[in-house]
Amino acid sequence: MKNKIRIRKVLTLIGIVLFVSDVAFAEELISGYIQETETNNASVSSVDENIPSETSSSRVDSLSLSRGLVHRFGIDFRPEYIIPTNPFLEGENYFWKPIDQSLSLHLKYSFQFQPDTYADRIYGGAYQGIGLAGYTFGDPEELGDPIAIYLFQGARISRFNRRFSLNYEWNFGISSGWKPYDQIYNSYNIMVGSKINAYINANFYLNWMFSKEFDLNTGITLTHFSNGNTKFPNAGLNNTGLKIGLIYHFNRKNNCLSKPSYQPPIPQFTRHISYDLVLFGSWRRKGVAFGDKQVPSPNAYTVLGFNFAPMYNFGYKLRVGMSLDGVYDGSANVYTIDYISGTPQEFFTPSLNKQLSLGLSGRTEYVMPYFTVGLGIGANILHGGGDLNGCYQVLALKVEVTRSSFIHVGYCLQDFHSPNFLMLGLGFRFNNKYPTFHR
Repeated sequence: MKNKIRIRKVLTLIGIVLFVSDVAFAEELISGYIQETETNNASVSSVDENIPSETSSSRVDSLSLSRGLVHRFGIDFRPEYIIPTNPFLEGENYFWKPIDQSLSLHLKYSFQFQPDTYADRIYGGAYQGIGLAGYTFGDPEELGDPIAIYLFQGARISRFNRRFSLNYEWNFGISSGWKPYDQIYNSYNIMVGSKINAYINANFYLNWMFSKEFDLNTGITLTHFSNGNTKFPNAGLNNTGLKIGLIYHFNRKNNCLSKPSYQPPIPQFTRHISYDLVLFGSWRRKGVAFGDKQVPSPNAYTVLGFNFAPMYNFGYKLRVGMSLDGVYDGSANVYTIDYISGTPQEFFTPSLNKQLSLGLSGRTEYVMPYFTVGLGIGANILHGGGDLNGCYQVLALKVEVTRSSFIHVGYCLQDFHSPNFLMLGLGFRFNNKYPTFHR
């Protein structure tokens, strides 16, 4: 168990370090590009003083390409309603009271591109950063008051005018400080089985730029906590509610509230096919059918797999393709037999061919700077039957490391409702002709 916790912490630390390095790299590249452009313009001016370098088309294009980063600090307050998905939340707990309210406070650092640059216009004012949140559910004795650390990204959905827009944001990270189920000391809590759980959030909000420095936003938020089926129980916790946030911009330009007099056209995107290869692994727990109920196996089972996906790049923000998915699931078709009461119940592993599968899935990816969010729906075409017979769904986040490599964090469901396994791995992209304005 300690090794698993260490693995999760290391993966989180790696993701944060890589993200921060991306920020530093982007600023360095932008600074160097601007200095180079200014040097070139100065040289042109010295040759012919009649050429107005500051108003030339090349100068306008370079400014549209990149004018630096805007650094932001935000604070969110989120009162939420806990959806009663199991008896523990409905009132079958130590205090015999419904657990239906959640409060959280979020501190967030982020950066975005200056208004009216190519990256800003293509990606709808995209911003990305790191957040820290404290949660309380009104029952610290049985649930705890967890702390979440997460990566996040957001952008405009629609702009009503220069100051007012409809935006979205997703959060993805881990939360620690939960009070998990314990047969003796926390027996009512049949919902949370681990001290560390994944944290996933999506919110949609109205954003008002009321000054050069400050934005105010308010909207709705959806939150999910679970351990990815790595430990029982894993019923998960789901919240929905409101968010109210205030954002301070350290270095946003003075003209951010005014419409530019001229914007050069965005460079045309060259459509092409790229190829993603992902290698992943994880572990999972298993509920084994015994009579008319599911009995949790005490073992942790290994999961290994790969995805190979030719993806057609339609534009700056959309990829669509097919994926060949191979998986070894050590928990597949595990079974148990009748046993004598008072003796340990044994669980048996079938032959290897009943734990291997090869499937095909359709994939769609939403592409943004640094992060790509993907969805997939597929079915196994070669498999050993039983647990491997059926369709599966994949939700994945790809975190850019270099132009042709990324960290892959995904989750697989079976038949749209049964939790399957985590997909933690590395990916490589071949024939990548995607133009970038954020590096």
